[in-house]
Amino acid sequence: MEEIGKIELRHLTIKDYDGLIESMKIAYEKWPDSYWERKSIEKLLRLFPEGQMAVLVDEKIVGASLSIIVKYSLFDDTHSYNEITANETFKTHTKNGDVLYGIEIFIEPDYRGLRLGRRLYDARKELCENLNLKAIIFGGRIPNYHKYANQFSPKEYIQKVREREIEDSTLNFQLSNDFHVKKVIKNYQDGDKESKDYAVLLQWDNIYYEKKPSIISTNKSIVRLGLIQWQMRPYKNIDELFEQAEFFIDAVAAYNSDFALFPEFFNAPLMASYNDLNEAEAIRKLAQYTDVIRDRFVQLAVSYNVNIVTGSMPYISEGNHLFNVGHLCHRNGTYDTYTKVHVTPDEKKVWGLQGGDFVSTIETDCGSVGVLICYDVEFPELSRIMADKGMNLLFVPFLTDTQNGYSRVRYCARSRAIENECYVAIAGCVGNLPRVENMSIQYAQSAVFTPCDFSFPANGIKAESTPNTEMILVADVDIDLLRELHAYGGVRNLKDRRTDVYEVKYKNNK
Repeated sequence: MEEIGKIELRHLTIKDYDGLIESMKIAYEKWPDSYWERKSIEKLLRLFPEGQMAVLVDEKIVGASLSIIVKYSLFDDTHSYNEITANETFKTHTKNGDVLYGIEIFIEPDYRGLRLGRRLYDARKELCENLNLKAIIFGGRIPNYHKYANQFSPKEYIQKVREREIEDSTLNFQLSNDFHVKKVIKNYQDGDKESKDYAVLLQWDNIYYEKKPSIISTNKSIVRLGLIQWQMRPYKNIDELFEQAEFFIDAVAAYNSDFALFPEFFNAPLMASYNDLNEAEAIRKLAQYTDVIRDRFVQLAVSYNVNIVTGSMPYISEGNHLFNVGHLCHRNGTYDTYTKVHVTPDEKKVWGLQGGDFVSTIETDCGSVGVLICYDVEFPELSRIMADKGMNLLFVPFLTDTQNGYSRVRYCARSRAIENECYVAIAGCVGNLPRVENMSIQYAQSAVFTPCDFSFPANGIKAESTPNTEMILVADVDIDLLRELHAYGGVRNLKDRRTDVYEVKYKNNK
């Protein structure tokens, strides 16, 4: 090893990704393909940037540690690595947790012996104390155990390591850093042949921990949803439309809702002014209102302290292509945009709509949510991609003219709630628009769907509106129940996926 000039300990950034992976490949030479994907590091940095650290020698990454915060009471001491990380989606991370959980730590072989690992451990301890967390916990490997597995049980092996009768530099290092063994876990991490699939659950206690007083949390467990079942009626102009929209926002905000969900194409009545045009021309005229509608919703979200899912509306891109888009207007004054990916044959033929190519979750003050516009919910791949990104709530604004079309949306939405272990809220339009071509009638019954397990309604229906009646529907959903379901559910649809047999892959890396 060349002479060392400078050692630096700092937080990771996404610009470090290539260097991080190079270092991991060296550190895990016997574990090919064990390094982290870029999207995982991006998510960790977004969720908990202060928990991701790197040690550099002469500006080269030679080691790192990654951590999340968990509510440890939701797990037991026999958990697996996939359970504690929610299959590396990090859904288990919560700012309201009480334990700093280590999910990665390594030092390149050439730099071991320089106490660089101790620097990372000390930084973790300092972080644990600063965040007033009870403890640091992680599952540690025992890489020399395979040499003694025929002679000693894991318990006997650990005791002999403690008594220095057996050399295990990894376990020795952890014990010397004031960690104590809580439990020996079988099948903690698949493929650890050196450890014979065993791991040692290690804990460091924060002696300065003080029980937190009950305060207002910015990361809510109980989330209140306000669904707007919108009556189609003529409006003279956009001001009349927003007089009605604000009425409903005021109504759901009065119940302290965290979200207001509008249906797909709720603004279609404005097309009546262009009834002399053909359908394709009329909807492009409607697209002229889209930016104005978005900006008004942003103002209302702030004024009424509610996140608004604006349903959807037509949008003309710079290339003059027509898309079906919507916006999630946050109550902090910002907004995110989502696009319908799949357009129906009728939408393509009559309006000339095109499908988008971007699928992602949206981070809100109530956690990670997704939005799928109507037909999109009938394609399970989209919501599975979102679930892999940590989605807990799925919003589905829809517009259907018959019970057949509505049933497709409803039953697919219920399936998405079960298979992705999330809540799904659907909201649609009712009534008729005799003066708007291709928008003559609507049928809807808005609802909130849940997984089907003991902590949820037996039929998976949290609440539903009266069919074909203008109204609001308000319902509470408990995000903590989803975390318990992921870990202890009667069935575990996310955890039990056979990713060794199949996978759903998102191709758009933009």
